Amino acid sequence: MKRVIKVDADLADIIPDYLRNRRDELALLAGLIAAGDFDALRRIGHKMRGSGGGYGLDQLTELGERMETSAGAGDKAALTAQAAELKEFLDCVEIEFVPGE
Repeated sequence: MKRVIKVDADLADIIPDYLRNRRDELALLAGLIAAGDFDALRRIGHKMRGSGGGYGLDQLTELGERMETSAGAGDKAALTAQAAELKEFLDCVEIEFVPGE
């Protein structure tokens, strides 16, 4: 099911690259989780937490915060679930660019 998110049209040139970078990170998550590389996972979560809202993608900010916390706790099960949530978000998100206010 598609999830339409309205984003400021001023971000139209950078949103595709931002989402592509999240997809690239998604490809790394399973390996990092399996290896128990919680520092790398924490950094990914921290970066997503800090950047998502700036791109109008508050769901990624919230997910990044949870990933950062889970990595800090060494919680592989939570990180696996959050990676699946990120995949679902990326598979379903449809960006609608709207004029800025």
